[in-house]
Amino acid sequence: MKFFVDTADVAAIAELNDLGMVDGVTTNPSLILKSGRNILEVTKEICDLVAGPVSAEVVALQADEMIAEGRKLAAIAPNIAVKVPLTWDGLKACKVLSGEGFMVNVTLCFSANQALLAAKAGATFISPFVGRLDDINLDGLDLIADIRTIYDNYDFDTQILAASIRTVNHIADCAKIGADVITAPPAVIKSMASHVLTDKGIDQFMKDWAKTGQKIL
Repeated sequence: MKFFVDTADVAAIAELNDLGMVDGVTTNPSLILKSGRNILEVTKEICDLVAGPVSAEVVALQADEMIAEGRKLAAIAPNIAVKVPLTWDGLKACKVLSGEGFMVNVTLCFSANQALLAAKAGATFISPFVGRLDDINLDGLDLIADIRTIYDNYDFDTQILAASIRTVNHIADCAKIGADVITAPPAVIKSMASHVLTDKGIDQFMKDWAKTGQKIL
């Protein structure tokens, strides 16, 4: 499974990228706001840092304007994936942009029907939002499973990019179901390394080592 980092924080991306933990990056208007930087500038910097796809989101709501914005974003770097919302206009934009050879990430997916439409429109990635479905007492992981079944039934090339990942359990469960990609904040990815028994084991080893009176260096 590929790991995308959901942030516009270049330093955080660089840290994970140096460890080989970054296969791509996703950004959105909220993350750009949080970074406090110009969208074109920070997106270019991320694209230069990361070899994989970098999702940059349009902000227009009408298809023609989405297409124009998408072309401008795609001109930033060859590894840009233009991010469009899963609306009828977004699907129109997806069809045009994917037809022009650009990667397209269709975002804000909350149903299997929406995911089916995105695949038919030529989406490179579909982004179902796991955590936001959980927030309204629906199981976001069920959606991932449904999309996986549909895409496998018909050999769609669209990759399932599980988004709105809130916990390490979300990541493991998405991997079991067969999501192609997860995108998560840096803190969530880093927390995958944590386990209370690991900490307990290290603590015991350090106590025992101190009793030996030895040093390695």
